[in-house]
Amino acid sequence: MDPETQAVFEFVSANLPIVLAIVVVSVGGWMFTTWLRIKNGYPLESSWGTPIHPKTDREAAERIKLLTNENAQLRAEIGSVKDRLQNIERIVTDQPNALAREIDALTIDEGGRA
Repeated sequence: MDPETQAVFEFVSANLPIVLAIVVVSVGGWMFTTWLRIKNGYPLESSWGTPIHPKTDREAAERIKLLTNENAQLRAEIGSVKDRLQNIERIVTDQPNALAREIDALTIDEGGRA
């Protein structure tokens, strides 16, 4: 092999691990900061440093509106289910005699007739 080529080869082989380490640390740092931005809700940036916000078009706005309405309906339904469950728990945990007295009190009027 030519001595100049040999010298270049030795230089590259000696410095290649250092260059690769710098590249790996740089890319890893970029990936970590991007992950932190996404995790904490910060907007990503373009190559010029301007923030990139997700674009909301008419279709996305309509979808958000529908999901908000559905969310409100589901919350109302969960509230009614909780009320019903509380009544069922009260009936199950009450004394059987107390429940029978309440039912009898509802069926018998003040004159003592059913």
